[in-house]
Amino acid sequence: MAQLSRRKLLATASLAASTLAAPRIARGAAPRVVVVGGGFGGATAAKYLKLADRNLAVTLIERDARFVTCPFSNYVLGGFRRMEQLTQSYDALGKRHGVSVLRGEATGIDTARKRVTIAGGRQLSYDRLIVSPGVDMNFSAVPGYDAKAAERVPHAWKVGAQTLLLRRQLEAMKDGGTFILCAPANPFRCPPGPYERVSLIAWYLKNRKPKSKILLLDAKDNFSKQGLFQAAWESEYPGMITWIAGKDGGVVERVDARAMSVKAGFGEEKGDVINFIPPQSAGRIARDAGLADERGWCPIDPMSFASTRVKEVYVIGDAAIAGAMPKSGSSANAQAKLAAAAIVASLANKAPDVPALLNICYSLVTPEYGISVTDVYRATPQGITPTPNAGGVSPALASAADRKLEAEYTQAWYRAITADGWG
Repeated sequence: MAQLSRRKLLATASLAASTLAAPRIARGAAPRVVVVGGGFGGATAAKYLKLADRNLAVTLIERDARFVTCPFSNYVLGGFRRMEQLTQSYDALGKRHGVSVLRGEATGIDTARKRVTIAGGRQLSYDRLIVSPGVDMNFSAVPGYDAKAAERVPHAWKVGAQTLLLRRQLEAMKDGGTFILCAPANPFRCPPGPYERVSLIAWYLKNRKPKSKILLLDAKDNFSKQGLFQAAWESEYPGMITWIAGKDGGVVERVDARAMSVKAGFGEEKGDVINFIPPQSAGRIARDAGLADERGWCPIDPMSFASTRVKEVYVIGDAAIAGAMPKSGSSANAQAKLAAAAIVASLANKAPDVPALLNICYSLVTPEYGISVTDVYRATPQGITPTPNAGGVSPALASAADRKLEAEYTQAWYRAITADGWG
């Protein structure tokens, strides 16, 4: 994105360095920016803060030693990627960019005293804070589904043990069995994700267990890239996938993990493997800090991603209410750069630049069949909206060669965005 390029960030940093508040410079104290969460949003923000101003004292707090990306985790379920291939290191952030990476779990934020508490009791003070906590599963939203039920009926919407559990269940499923996926209502992390997941599990079943069926129960009446996905299902997996929209009874009303069944509006269905994706909310630390509203998501100033509820705190990624922008790794990456530039400007007592934002989302239907959607957004004081006549989706009548090329672009996008965030 041109407006968030390294060159422009560095230029912004030079301006900021010359206009930082005189009392702070006189004391010789570098402004302290703490970033909570090392995913697509947090890691990128920490890196770009240091690119913008090497004098900033930037600390990234992350619970895990490595980060495993949700993007491409569906490929693990399809059987053609390993978890190790999705694992990112924080080494370059520290050694190459000068970010202080603190391994630990942020357990609380004292917004009045401007301090973050780490498990064990350590506290870090900040001048600006970025919160990028991802999402939590709302286990109380549907009767019968809780953390214990997820041990038998996985959500696999946080990559890790749940992903591997669902993969083992698919491997153990008999040929001729039924896989049920239950997709939530909006908003939730990665809107095209459930439909890519269905596609790649269908690819696995077609090649290993071709008598099997897939039932997709959806709380929504339509979904991202719907026409492209459904056309691909007809051509690649004829007769295997049945999608039930919310208006047709696809809303799940109860989960019975012991009986391996779900009750939806049209009736009760038993599955050999069930993947129930529950409704979600902003990560708990954001909710506990008062950053979220009654819906469980964090309202922000669209010009800077500063919280509208707490001063000098910025919320990026899946946790933020970002208008028309979807909750995706690509969105989080773009928002991180915007927030980094806005913080540099705020420390220099400057207004942030007028931002533009980009999201691109690739999905695979098979390992050699890719589709995508791209949108450019305008941020205004009134909200974030799509830019007219910008972006678009893959052509409906693309050739097999073009679909294969998009699959290659998918791999290239992943290499590029992970290098941008963690490299």
